[in-house]
Amino acid sequence: MICSGNELLMMMRSDKKASKDVYLYDSIGSDKEGNEISLIDIIEYEDEDVAERVTMQENISKLGKIINNTLNSREKDIIIMRYGLDGREEKTQREIAAKYGISRSYVSRIEKNALNKLKKSYENFIPAKPK
Repeated sequence: MICSGNELLMMMRSDKKASKDVYLYDSIGSDKEGNEISLIDIIEYEDEDVAERVTMQENISKLGKIINNTLNSREKDIIIMRYGLDGREEKTQREIAAKYGISRSYVSRIEKNALNKLKKSYENFIPAKPK
């Protein structure tokens, strides 16, 4: 049995009354050949692993917290502009230097120091425990 998106939602809604927990690897049925199908089999993209995507999102969130807690405002602004974070367009060191009225080599030094700070903080990051 291959589930469509609607069938999957209907199944999840009916099961929601019995249990609030849904696990990606729980069996939700079987295909035409009798192989068990899990929720992750249905929602997984062909070219992208769902678990990998979730890990990436967690790492991005972790990095955002570290950027905010580790860098001063100039370093933060330079890193955001340089790497196109927060949905912004990537900028060259020359473009950033022009904005700040400093040399490109000074932007490079600030960027390098900021990246070193971020690397150290990232390696030592311990997330806050949920309350």
